[in-house]
Amino acid sequence: MIKRTVLIVLDSVGAGELPDAAAYGDEGSNTLKNIYKNAKNFSLPHLENLGILNIDGFEDLKSPEYFLGSVAKCSQKSKGKDTTTGHWEISGLILDKPFPTYPDGFPEELISKFEKKIGRKVIGNYAASGTEIIKELGKEHVETGNIIVYTSADSVFQIAAHEEVVPLDELYEICIIARKMLQGNNGVGRVIARPFIGEEGNYTRTGNRKDFSLEPYKDTMLDFVKNSGREVYAIGKIEDIFANKGITYSNHTKNNEEGIEALIQTVKLDFEGLIFANLVDFDMIYGHRNNVQGYGDALMYFDGRLPEIMDNLKDDDILIITADHGCDPTTASTDHSREYIPLIFYGKNIKENNNLGILETFASIGKTVLDIFDIKNDLKGTSVKNQIIKTGK
Repeated sequence: MIKRTVLIVLDSVGAGELPDAAAYGDEGSNTLKNIYKNAKNFSLPHLENLGILNIDGFEDLKSPEYFLGSVAKCSQKSKGKDTTTGHWEISGLILDKPFPTYPDGFPEELISKFEKKIGRKVIGNYAASGTEIIKELGKEHVETGNIIVYTSADSVFQIAAHEEVVPLDELYEICIIARKMLQGNNGVGRVIARPFIGEEGNYTRTGNRKDFSLEPYKDTMLDFVKNSGREVYAIGKIEDIFANKGITYSNHTKNNEEGIEALIQTVKLDFEGLIFANLVDFDMIYGHRNNVQGYGDALMYFDGRLPEIMDNLKDDDILIITADHGCDPTTASTDHSREYIPLIFYGKNIKENNNLGILETFASIGKTVLDIFDIKNDLKGTSVKNQIIKTGK
């Protein structure tokens, strides 16, 4: 009997353009493969041993003849290519229409109402790179106290403020106000606090980012696990993405190193249920900044820590490694990319050298987790439990 699943999302580590990628401006994107081809001295020996290069579409890269896991890549049924959409689909919810985006900025009427509610003026209000906009508007913000609002190709309302100008508590409260306003037709996937520090010419974003997502419109994998009497441990920004719904314990780690440490310590605990972790640095620090080598180094760092995670797994644990979308740092775009996601299952009870091909939706992951726990549910997706569990287990 499987007692725990450990689900790790390597944020933005996509596995090749989806058939409809051109409609999103992402033709040619392949985050993982392009890093293999462009990062210097790059290799992922432990992930490769689990089968990451045996996934369909990576035949031109050297892969081991025998690997230790069951692997696949998943297609996305939801419309969109953002964090919330990806994680929700992994957990069984498929969006028929994408969250709204605002490439030309948010409506003036909305911004005016927002300014009145928070007692501060807004500057910016256009699509921009987060690091670039604080270079452009940071000085004005510090001098006036006006907050910086910006968006991207994703469904986000981002609020940047210097921690010495707008204290974190106030910034988070401003985000809560924005989240309450941005509902219905203006219901963006996430409101994001983007605090920074430093002086003009040397502004730096801090690790105090906080996401304020819409609440899932129905129960997800997390709720079903929690309602079965099992524990749900959320690591990283999982609690934000699911608006704390379906979670019993959370550890809001700020970066990959903290996330991996928290993951290892949580795996060492004795409980039944789900560990759901998001490791954000690949996307937040490297993907959006088109830093190919940094992205590659971050992947190698995770790969180097992977044996610690694996060594602490119990015999009745299953490790699942996947992603939520792409963010190919080798393309001209600095936004997310519409890609397949890789999927690896590993554990004492998991079949080895087993390639499942292409699964029709990310939701097959959540469906499989619940099937492994024998939890009845009405989630989308098709379970692959019988294709990955060793006979007699």
